Amino acid sequence: MSKLHLHLRKRLEQAILKHKMLGEGDRVLVGVSGGADSLTLLKLLTGPLIFVPKPEFVLAVYVDMGFQATDGNQPQLLEEYFKGEGYNFRIEKTNIGPLAHSDYNRKASPCFLCSRLRRKRLFELAREFRCNKLALAHNKDDVIETFLLNIFFAREISTMIPYQTYFKGEFNLIRPLAYVEESILKRFAQEAQLPVLKNPCPTAGNSKRQFIKDLLKEVEKTHRGIKENIFKSMKHVKPDYLLTE
Repeated sequence: MSKLHLHLRKRLEQAILKHKMLGEGDRVLVGVSGGADSLTLLKLLTGPLIFVPKPEFVLAVYVDMGFQATDGNQPQLLEEYFKGEGYNFRIEKTNIGPLAHSDYNRKASPCFLCSRLRRKRLFELAREFRCNKLALAHNKDDVIETFLLNIFFAREISTMIPYQTYFKGEFNLIRPLAYVEESILKRFAQEAQLPVLKNPCPTAGNSKRQFIKDLLKEVEKTHRGIKENIFKSMKHVKPDYLLTE
């Protein structure tokens, strides 16, 4: 293992231990989007773990959103990779993407419906394969961006959390990479030569999340450390100094 691989495993295990994400006999479904984050998470969870229990069963699930990719057959590329690595996997074909971009979706942005329907399908597959944990690869940048997205566009102060329980304890959603920067994950994906896919969504580069991502990038140019300050501010909330109705 490279130093970067060992570093990432350490950060992953720290998050798992802190939030008690894994236990003996866990069956984990890993949502794989084809991005650097999810492919790295899959590699870490299926590799050797030192301080946390290794899952009894790990299933990689790629939900094909139904977009026409411009860089080849993406599901086939992932399928070949999964088989080559010996992973348990499922390629789930859907029309979620086109549906979210159609007149069926009354919301201004297709992202909400896309995310909701994809998550719903992942839970259905978790039930089918008797997985009690759903692992998503949201990273530290995602947590920060979601915090600002909810302030800017949802009029609330909230974000993603590392551990959530759904359906009266039937499933637990875990985010083992919640404390890892996106840049490190991209660097590891290159080092490990993971088959990172280009996002085929037609609005991927023009979404509200991309707006927040670009905004943070610009602010960081003149005020280095802003993202870290935002992240740490979530742990230092002073309710007495917030407006109430």
